[in-house]
Amino acid sequence: MKQGLLSEAMWQLVPLIVALIVVHAAYVTVIRPTAEAVQEQQSFLQESNPDFVPERSVYIILKDLEQETCIILFLWASALIGMKTQQTIRQRALLDQTLIQLSDGMSILPEDARNYARPVQALGEREKQYLLPRALLAGLQRFQSTRNIQDVSTIVKDTCESEADRMETELSIVRYIAWAIPSIGFLGTVRGIGTALGQAYQAVAGDIVGVTVSLGVAFNSTFVALVVSILLTFVLYQLQLLQDRLVLDCQHYCDEKLISNLQVPDRA
Repeated sequence: MKQGLLSEAMWQLVPLIVALIVVHAAYVTVIRPTAEAVQEQQSFLQESNPDFVPERSVYIILKDLEQETCIILFLWASALIGMKTQQTIRQRALLDQTLIQLSDGMSILPEDARNYARPVQALGEREKQYLLPRALLAGLQRFQSTRNIQDVSTIVKDTCESEADRMETELSIVRYIAWAIPSIGFLGTVRGIGTALGQAYQAVAGDIVGVTVSLGVAFNSTFVALVVSILLTFVLYQLQLLQDRLVLDCQHYCDEKLISNLQVPDRA
């Protein structure tokens, strides 16, 4: 158990480290140097031509620390969502397999439950940890021990609900990131406005360059954070929809392939 938790924690930290290295390298080598060159060029053109209107550059919008942090967190959360999506797709693939090998017109009796469980038990160790095999095995074992169809329905439902709760819990870190990104953008807004207020004396003297640059930091950080947050929230909800459908489809599979074919023989 401890080894599994440690392995899962490592798989969560590796995408963060990779995103941090890649994004920071891109900022140091491309984004910030290009943004400085664009700002110098725009300043020169404004001094030579008072009517010059500078265009918004993507590099200037992205150059600050808050935007870099938002992008790192977005890539980290996207990697976690990608891994969860891949796991969910693998689980859905089992829905296309015939795990309960039952001929037409045949029923499953309590004494035959162990035989019908063998194809499920023959799956790989990873596949046996998926929701559908666990629900089928739990249902067959309960039917063998209690000979009660209602108990089978209850254990299948409980297994699916517990899996849904587990999936919901595992997405807590992604939800935290989705909340943190707009907050980081707001911190950039506060920093930019605070810097602009500190340079108000320059604006009174007629030099508004420092104030406009600081306000640009404020607005750009908010803009990037909101855009990234919208994209991340959309992807997160798509994953939740995929997981919810998996749980419902697994429960339907158990109802159709298992529970509806159970039969308790009448006692003499």
